[in-house]
Amino acid sequence: MSFADLEAGALRAPLGRKARGGPNDARALVFQITTAVASYRRLLNSLGTPKDTITLRDNLHKTSQNILQLAKDAKDKLQKAAEADKSTDTSADKRIADMKLAKDFAATMEEFRKLQSLAIQRETAYKPVVPQNTQSNYSTDERSSESGNMPEQRALLAESMRQEVLQLDNEIVYNEAIIEEREQAIQDIQQQIEEIDMNIENSAAVTKEAKTEVAKAVKTQKSNSSLICLLMVIFGVVLLVVIIVLAA
Repeated sequence: MSFADLEAGALRAPLGRKARGGPNDARALVFQITTAVASYRRLLNSLGTPKDTITLRDNLHKTSQNILQLAKDAKDKLQKAAEADKSTDTSADKRIADMKLAKDFAATMEEFRKLQSLAIQRETAYKPVVPQNTQSNYSTDERSSESGNMPEQRALLAESMRQEVLQLDNEIVYNEAIIEEREQAIQDIQQQIEEIDMNIENSAAVTKEAKTEVAKAVKTQKSNSSLICLLMVIFGVVLLVVIIVLAA
């Protein structure tokens, strides 16, 4: 089994599992994309080496198409999540988690775009290795014909890859718009939280001030009551003295 076959098998395992529905659909797709991009990178690193065969390049192109399809599915899931996050019933934690997932998705796709550009350069710069047993079956005329068609094939390949890169760029731009929308939503939530905290602090300050005023009022009432009692005692003593004097 060749290195390319191993890579293809490793890729088909995660890509073959379709999301069945549920809140973790987008997260599962992003994970599959990350795994597929890692496989794409390993295939890319074999271009221009003795492992660079027609089969490997075919697997590289299939991997690219699979990643693009997964990216479309993930974009749709993230868009639906963004719409759901607009609901007032959605928690701030979920919105933050969705925003982080969208950023991770954008970063992975940006890395894939760079890898695709590098793949175009290497595929046009190097010829694939043809195994000896395959070469022996070719006639001189067939090899000459293939050599003559190689520049045209490379041009078609480069154009195909360029179209894939353009398609990927559109996906990334769309995804960045989702991220900006979510960041604005997070900022709004944080502002609301700050306003709530400020209201709580203001309420606490007002409550404390009210308690202080009540304590002062109670103290004043106690002082006034003591003064009235003292005046009544003095008045009673004076009245008693007057009565005694008049009686004498």
